[in-house]
Amino acid sequence: MTPDGAGVGLDGVAHRFGDVDVLRDIAFTVEPRRSLGVIGPSGCGKSTLLTFIAGLAEPGGGSVRVGAETAPAGRLAACALMPQKDLLLPWRRAIDNAALALENRGVPRKQARARVAPLFERFNLGGFEQHWPHELSGGMRQRVAFLRTLVADKDVLLLDEPFGGLDAITRADMQDWLRGVLTVEPRTAVLVTHDVEEALLLCHEVVVLTPRPATVVARIEVDLPVRVSRAETIADPAFTALRARILSILAQGSA
Repeated sequence: MTPDGAGVGLDGVAHRFGDVDVLRDIAFTVEPRRSLGVIGPSGCGKSTLLTFIAGLAEPGGGSVRVGAETAPAGRLAACALMPQKDLLLPWRRAIDNAALALENRGVPRKQARARVAPLFERFNLGGFEQHWPHELSGGMRQRVAFLRTLVADKDVLLLDEPFGGLDAITRADMQDWLRGVLTVEPRTAVLVTHDVEEALLLCHEVVVLTPRPATVVARIEVDLPVRVSRAETIADPAFTALRARILSILAQGSA
């Protein structure tokens, strides 16, 4: 990870899948150590944008930059992608799943375990290091997955609806937890979500996309008073006003 982190930039990104025009002239930047939420209707290409940023695919048009890197391999080296499903390996215990990113970088398993073990307490997973994935709750599995993503020590985190499969109560707890983690250990982050509250809670800015072919219809700065709890934050008039504004933009786009 570079000392100052790496930003992300998309300029004129466009893409088609066969005859389907999916993305059109997508442009935005994310400054280092800042988080950006991407919201839009289902099927508008939000997850596809993450694969372009991560260097897993190339857009049909436009350019993508992560830090100074524009080539796919350079972007991939700077990014860690966390999908909606935790993708924990059922034959590996929690600590070994968390250490997987380090092992993939050539760190021996014993050393990788030693590096991730102290983090289990901070991730509210203390005492569950030796549990199998099927013995963990949904929220605990997501924390193990995020720990695995974070210890990869990449400048940019790409989060593809990481809490979309959780129940409402667990999801709220995980949003609070992730907000705390990113406060203590900030990274450049791009979060794809359908949840407007989630984007406002976790991100410094929110980009709103239109239905397919997706374009950027709004970019909204999230400048909210610092609140101790999630409940206080979502009850704040400034928060409710931003939520109403984004919902109105989404409604207009789908009309």
